[in-house]
Amino acid sequence: MPVSLTAEQLVGILRDTTVALVRRDGPDLSARQQAVLLTVYLNEGPHTVRGLAGQLNVSKPAITRALDRLGDLDLARRKTDPADRRSVLVQRTVKGAALLREIRSTMAEAEAATRTGGPSVTPANSESKQRKVG
Repeated sequence: MPVSLTAEQLVGILRDTTVALVRRDGPDLSARQQAVLLTVYLNEGPHTVRGLAGQLNVSKPAITRALDRLGDLDLARRKTDPADRRSVLVQRTVKGAALLREIRSTMAEAEAATRTGGPSVTPANSESKQRKVG
């Protein structure tokens, strides 16, 4: 039976994951950019700027700016909706899927370290951080 983690342990996992991600080679993502990326990759689509703004409770221009950066990094792309040319769909990319795998791996390592009382996850003790995503 899985043992629940405390709020303090969960925050520690988030911290360890974030630290490992900012220490790796490649660009950093802001919290908003990460939220958009994770929403696009973890929730079924189709995703639109309007829909993402509603889900995240932020403005459409804020989503547009986040998508500009994700697009520059090839982590997501925008495409005109063929069914409604006024609407723009947000699509996943191979590079974005690779980053999501890295995030999952990093979080799993941080969670395992938390449960066992081992060292925090850092690029020095995590081979997944050695890959370049950005």
